[in-house]
Amino acid sequence: MLDHLDELVAGPRNAGALPQANAVGSFGTLRWGDAVKLMLQIDPSTDRIEQARFQAFGCSSAIAASSAVTDMITGRTLDEAAGIGAADIADHLGGLPPERMYCAVMGYEALQKAIAAYRGSAELSEADAAPSCKCLGVSQMMIERTIRFNRLTSIEQVTNYTKAAGSCSSCFKQVEGLLARVNAEMVEDGLMASGEAYQLGSTQHRAIDLKPHGAPQPATNIFAAKAAPAHLRAVPKPAAPRPAPAAAPAAIGVDAPSQTTLIAEALDELRPHLRRDGGDCELVSVEDNIVYVRLSGNCVGCQLSSVTLSGVQAKLADKLGRPLRVVPVS
Repeated sequence: MLDHLDELVAGPRNAGALPQANAVGSFGTLRWGDAVKLMLQIDPSTDRIEQARFQAFGCSSAIAASSAVTDMITGRTLDEAAGIGAADIADHLGGLPPERMYCAVMGYEALQKAIAAYRGSAELSEADAAPSCKCLGVSQMMIERTIRFNRLTSIEQVTNYTKAAGSCSSCFKQVEGLLARVNAEMVEDGLMASGEAYQLGSTQHRAIDLKPHGAPQPATNIFAAKAAPAHLRAVPKPAAPRPAPAAAPAAIGVDAPSQTTLIAEALDELRPHLRRDGGDCELVSVEDNIVYVRLSGNCVGCQLSSVTLSGVQAKLADKLGRPLRVVPVS
């Protein structure tokens, strides 16, 4: 089998919007660190996928995996496409590093959501909607599906495939219990030898050095309508101005120092996700509603850098509560 990973990283195929799509599935958020939107054009008379395109935000492996999915499903029927698993996607790429296996899972989940949406069964169960890993918003059902389909038997594998328990690790015990239960069920069903199954307590709980404070922030889906590129959003009506002392000038919105601080904080939250794959984005300056940033590393010359900038705009707009325009400078 040919190794397509480097090829698709250098030149991803089928990237961009598909206006005539009649099936769409999205998975991931900015909080999760990666997101993909899969768009399909399906022939209703044959249920065959005629075209498939994607939009993705994340590392190069996530983009390559999303591109691989579109290659694999084009020309197939929905039933054939539904049988494609995360391991098949990784195999199509010639393999993925263990810490990047979640990229294949992300493509699989987006594909299943697109098929479910087309068939009118896109409603999530309560277990699928409730997150087990609250830091990253990873649902219990997603973890369970991934364990079963990929025969995972260690906490490290679960983290590599789903990112669960990979942040503050406060969900470690919950994920460990879920892994042990699913493995036990697989043994009962004859899908796994008893000696392979994970046993509770066999992995030491990782220390929690940086424990988050306060309620987790809501996820931002960069493909949702409310998270459209900030410069395309409707400008909210300003609140009635409060009377200011005569000696001080009237202030509307956020003052410059506070605005710059908030923008810098938002970029700092995004930078680890970009750095993970050799890229970076630093704040250069702020002028009114225009934020000038400098892309570096693997972000320079990336064919999907415009998607990255749209994600940055959405993050900044959510942080400040108003639209901003992000402009890259050299």
